[in-house]
Amino acid sequence: MNFRSLLIALLALALSACTLWPSRDTHSHSGSVVDYLYPNAKTAPQLEPGITTLRPPVNVGIAFVPGSNWNDTLTEAQQTRTLERVKAAFTGLPYVGRIEIIPPQYLRSRGGFTNLDQAARMFNVEIVTLVSYDQIQFKDQGVLSMLYWTLVGAYVIHGDKYDVQTMVDAAVFDVASRKLLFRAPGTSQIKGSSTLVNFSEASRNARGAGFDQAFDDLIPRLKGELDRFRDRLKTDKTVRVQNKAGYSGGGSLGTLGLLLIGALWGLKRRALARR
Repeated sequence: MNFRSLLIALLALALSACTLWPSRDTHSHSGSVVDYLYPNAKTAPQLEPGITTLRPPVNVGIAFVPGSNWNDTLTEAQQTRTLERVKAAFTGLPYVGRIEIIPPQYLRSRGGFTNLDQAARMFNVEIVTLVSYDQIQFKDQGVLSMLYWTLVGAYVIHGDKYDVQTMVDAAVFDVASRKLLFRAPGTSQIKGSSTLVNFSEASRNARGAGFDQAFDDLIPRLKGELDRFRDRLKTDKTVRVQNKAGYSGGGSLGTLGLLLIGALWGLKRRALARR
C-alpha cells in the first residue's frame, strides 16, 4: 500500500472514530465536536446553510464537549476555571449579554443538536461556544501523535518521547440555525522527560500545563476570529442582525447618549450664533 492509499485509509477510519490513537505507546484523552454534534456521521459533516438571525446583545454559553478520561487531567472545578478564562476575555463587549459556563453534566455524549438545544434553553443562551480537545502523551519515539477530525479538516501532529501534545478548538454556533459562525484553534507542546512517565503527579501536572498553554494560544486567536466575523457581517447575506428591544448597537452610546450629544451640539450652535 503506497503512502497516499495509507493516508486515505487513515482518514476514513478517523471519520468513523473521530480520533485514532496508538494504544500501547501513548496516554491520551479527547473530546470531539464532530462526535458530539454528528454522532451518526459517516462522512465529513455538511455545515448548516440558510439564514441566521443574531439579536444582540447575545447571551453566550461556553462548554467543553463530552470526552474521555477527564478526571485523569482536569477536575470539574479545573474545567470551570479554564472556561472562566475564556469568559473573562469576552465579558464587557457591548454586543454580548450574559456569558454562562455550562457544566459538563448538561452535555450528553453523542447528544447531537437535540442535546445542545436542551442545554441552551436551560441556560437561556442563543450562542454556544463548544470547546473540543485532544491531548496525548508519548511513551515512545516516532509515534503518530494526533489524527483528529474537526469541522474543518484533519490535524496530524507528531512529537518526541515523553512530550505532551495538546490541541483545543473553539467552535461558535448559533443554536437556532445550527450554523457555525466562526472557530479558532489553540495548541501547545510540553517537552517531556522520563519523570513524566515515572511519576504520575509530574505527568498529571504536565497535562494540566498543556491545557493552560493551549488556551493561552486559543484566546487571542478566538478574539481575532470574532473581529473578522464582525467585519464579515457587513457583506455576509446569510447572517442578519436585529437588535433586541432597548439595544442601540455594539459600541454606540445608546439613545440617552445621542440625546446628550444633540443637546451639546445645540448649545454650541447657539454660542456660535451669539458671536
